[in-house]
Amino acid sequence: MTYNSVSTIPELVQELANKLLAKKLIMATAESCTGGWISESLTSRAGSSNWFDTGFVTYSDDAKQRLLEVPSSLFEYGGPGAVSEETVRAMAHGAIRNSRANIAVAVSGIAGPDGGNLEKPVGTVWIAWQWEDKILSRCFCFSGGREAVRLATVVAALEGTLTLLG
Repeated sequence: MTYNSVSTIPELVQELANKLLAKKLIMATAESCTGGWISESLTSRAGSSNWFDTGFVTYSDDAKQRLLEVPSSLFEYGGPGAVSEETVRAMAHGAIRNSRANIAVAVSGIAGPDGGNLEKPVGTVWIAWQWEDKILSRCFCFSGGREAVRLATVVAALEGTLTLLG
């Protein structure tokens, strides 16, 4: 996988559009650290309204709770926090529940340059993909500056969606 090239994105979107149309699926996104970049990439393709429904940009914990129904307990002291497997899985589920989509990708991470710690350094990103009752999640640790981490997250999210669809 190549996570460092903006030129990769249109190719991934083209392949994803073809698969979503062939399977008659509608997609939603739930984004934190990418701030809508995944949705922007998907909707930059003409005809995306045939397979894309909603892009949730839920940067704050409060937005994740209000818009995606992520349980507040995940953000409480001792909980896993915003950058966790539990949170992105809940985000993906919430994106499907609160849209007309049947497939979703959710991302939450620490793009930097601040915000990291020993347990979750800058570049730590969790991504979850849900299609019907199948949900997958993966933790990535990307390197580089803020934009490099965000770009790598977008590419990984798109590639993971393609993998889920087979």
